[in-house]
Amino acid sequence: MTAGAVQFPLGPFTPFERNPILTPRGETWESGSVYNPTAVVVGDRVALLYRAHADDIVSHVGLAWSDDGFCFERESEPVLSPSEDYDRFGCEDPRVSQVGDTFYLTYTGWDRDTALLCLATSQDLRNWTKHGPLFPDFDTFQPQGHGQVGPWSKAGGILPQAVDGRYLMFFGEGSIWAATSEDLIHWTPLTADDQPPVMAPRPGTFSDFLVEVGPAPLITDNGLILLIHNAAIKNADGSVRYTAGQILVHPDRPTEILAELTRPWIEPTTYEDTHGLVSNVTFVEGLVWFRDRWFAYYGQSDSTLGVATHRPGERHSELQG
Repeated sequence: MTAGAVQFPLGPFTPFERNPILTPRGETWESGSVYNPTAVVVGDRVALLYRAHADDIVSHVGLAWSDDGFCFERESEPVLSPSEDYDRFGCEDPRVSQVGDTFYLTYTGWDRDTALLCLATSQDLRNWTKHGPLFPDFDTFQPQGHGQVGPWSKAGGILPQAVDGRYLMFFGEGSIWAATSEDLIHWTPLTADDQPPVMAPRPGTFSDFLVEVGPAPLITDNGLILLIHNAAIKNADGSVRYTAGQILVHPDRPTEILAELTRPWIEPTTYEDTHGLVSNVTFVEGLVWFRDRWFAYYGQSDSTLGVATHRPGERHSELQG
C-alpha cells in the first residue's frame, strides 16, 4: 500500500491516548466548548478550523496549527464569526476543501430558528468571504422529517477533484444528499427533497435516528468515492448517541451507495466522549493524510476535541469499531 492510499473501509483508527487535544480556555469566545473540527494540510503543518463558543452558545470558527498533528497552537481571535442575519447566532460545524489556491469552507448558519448550510472562501484561512446559504429552500431531514416545517440544511463535504467537469458535494443532516457545481460557489442538488436521498437513516442500526455528512469525501485507489458520515440513535429518554460510518459511491452515480459499513468505525469510549454539553458523541468533521498516517479529528460530546489515527500497514491487535 502506498503512502496516503485510500481504500474502503479506511482504518482501523486508534484514538490518541492523550485526548482531548483542545479544550475550552479562559473567559473568551472559546470558554464554553471547543469541538467539531475540520482540517487541511498547509505546507508541512496541519491547520485545524474548529467550532467554539462561550456559555452563550454563539459559535465562532477558530484556527489552530500543528507540526505533528497532535499538539496545536491556537490563534487568539476567531477567523469566522456571526455577521449576517442567517448566521447571527452562530457559525457552526466547518468543513474545508482546498481547490487550487482557494479554500472552500462550508458551515452552518444558525439564527435560532433555522439552520442553513453556508459557504465561505479564503486564500489564507484567516480572511473569509461569505457567499451565503447554499440551499435556502431545502430540508435535508426528508423523507423522515424532524417535527419542523420549513428549510433546514447542515453539513457539506466538497470533493476537491472535478468529476466530468463538475464538482461534487455531499450535504445534509437527517439524510445525506448530493449536489454539483461548475464554479464551486453555486450548487444544484441532484435530486429534490421530495425524492429519495443518497442515504437515509437505517432502522435498527447505529444510524437509526439520523445520518450526517462528515469530512470532505475522498477518491479511493480504484476511483470510487469514500464518504465518512456521522450517525445517531435516539434513546427512549430523548438522549442521543453519535458514532461514525463510511459509505462508498461511484462518481458516475453519486446518488447510489455501492457499499457501507454495518458497524461504526469510531464511537464514544472515553470520559470526554461520554460526558459533555451533549453526551455520548464522537462527531467527525476533519480527515487528512499527514506524513505517514491518517488523522481523523472529531468533537467529543460537544465540549472538547479529539483525534484518532490510522497508519496503513500497521498491525492492530484489536480492530476499532
